[in-house]
Amino acid sequence: MIELYGMSSPNVRKVLILLEELALPYRLCHVDLFGAQPDARLAALNPLGKVPVIVDSDLAGGGRPIFESGAILIYLAEKHGRFLPPEGPARYAVLQWLMVQMANVGPIFGQHNHFGLVRAKSHPGEDAYAAERYRALAAGLYAQLDDRLAASPWLGGAEYSIADMATWPWALYLERHGFGWDAHPHLARWQEAVAARPAVARATAVFTPYQAIDRAGLEAASPAALARFFGRVPPTRAGGGPAEM
Repeated sequence: MIELYGMSSPNVRKVLILLEELALPYRLCHVDLFGAQPDARLAALNPLGKVPVIVDSDLAGGGRPIFESGAILIYLAEKHGRFLPPEGPARYAVLQWLMVQMANVGPIFGQHNHFGLVRAKSHPGEDAYAAERYRALAAGLYAQLDDRLAASPWLGGAEYSIADMATWPWALYLERHGFGWDAHPHLARWQEAVAARPAVARATAVFTPYQAIDRAGLEAASPAALARFFGRVPPTRAGGGPAEM
């Protein structure tokens, strides 16, 4: 049995997709990131205090936690021998596009969400430079993904892989980011192909109820909880003092 600690974020959704694709038994343990106090379970599992984290009871050493969504995907894919080629150019094609998501798509789209959607609504005009910058970077990434998918059926090459699972939940922001599928036809074709997979539909059914729960938590969160969630205060270290930034 795998325990998945998470909430309704794209990085959790990608892990849900792989768990469903592999038909593994798992339990989703919801983590309230908007509560008055940090979740003690999460602090014990991940020194960064972020989700997702998995605990695999089969893992040597008594089920040690694995955090960082990309590391989780690689671990599960390698353990079960699916969705990541074992060697050669095909393996590194998948890994490089997985790293594109981890190092570029996720961070840039996340910052665009923050400055272009959240801050633009709550503090209009105050962060115009950041909002413009991250919108331009996001536009470039959507175009680059579309170009890649014009040349390849899947991000990693000829076969569906963890690179697709990692990127798909983030690509769903395209319209919220103010762009159109018509201008990204290859990305649109790929998005529909991923969405049509039965395992993705099952993962979505698990994921969707938590969106409402987390939306309500966000709306009810205190200023202090919001400051912690959006990284405006340093996290507390395990020993009790503030983390070094």
